[in-house]
Amino acid sequence: MLVNSKSMLNKARDLRYAVPATDVFNLESLKGVLNAAKECDCPLIIALAEVHVETLPLKECALLVKYFASNMDQDIVLHLDHGFTPSLVKQAIDCGFTSVMYDGSSLPFEENVKATKEIVEYAKKHNVTVEAEIGHVGSEAAGSNEVKECEGEDSSKLTTVEEAVSFAEATGVDSLAVSIGTAHGNYVGTPKLDFDRLKDIREHIGIPLVLHGGSGTGYENLNKAVSLGISKVNIYTDLMNAAKSAYENQIDKTDYFELCAVSQKAITEKLKEYYEVFMTKKSRE
Repeated sequence: MLVNSKSMLNKARDLRYAVPATDVFNLESLKGVLNAAKECDCPLIIALAEVHVETLPLKECALLVKYFASNMDQDIVLHLDHGFTPSLVKQAIDCGFTSVMYDGSSLPFEENVKATKEIVEYAKKHNVTVEAEIGHVGSEAAGSNEVKECEGEDSSKLTTVEEAVSFAEATGVDSLAVSIGTAHGNYVGTPKLDFDRLKDIREHIGIPLVLHGGSGTGYENLNKAVSLGISKVNIYTDLMNAAKSAYENQIDKTDYFELCAVSQKAITEKLKEYYEVFMTKKSRE
């Protein structure tokens, strides 16, 4: 069933589990993550990043997800991930996306607030939920697999409690992505997350908190972040790496048709691991 993220993430916040948001860009990646949601009987946020729209256009993605979600018992959100362009964010809403992220995190604070408020006002007219980001999670081209040195983000890019509270109150967003030391793409080693910062933000903000750059962050780190109040975690690179490894292991043994099935299965199995880490089965309570 296709829903927006309001009730889904509020429940995750209250029961202290997280819902994965998985970026997709073709049928194999989409079916791979949906199969995991079915097998685990858990909710899922299907995300399409702006950088992938040329590969999987908004209308095509919306039609596919609406079709599959209509035949599932699990709650599914169709989410635009890292929408940098306001016009494209509004276009996603018009196409039937049930949730959007406007990413103005690279803008000066006041400009980010102004642009985000405009998106929120437009989205509310269509019963669409809005996520935004304050602070900045590394890799401007979110959705890429750029390699990151993992010493955590510079402190100047991390989310402050003061900015988070001010931003949430000024914009009326439904969820807020915070920067506590993760980055997009592949890490070299394991990142150092600022859990004290996360606890402080959680204590001062009521809306669900989002963690970007979940891949490679480490299962222990992610589980702790969820237990401290993260309600949504974005996963992309680890799923693609799992598919790539499965593909490479079979490339000399089978044909393209079978390779697609192998890579799709690898995505399913990897996401099932993350469902355990995020304690998403609490959603059944």
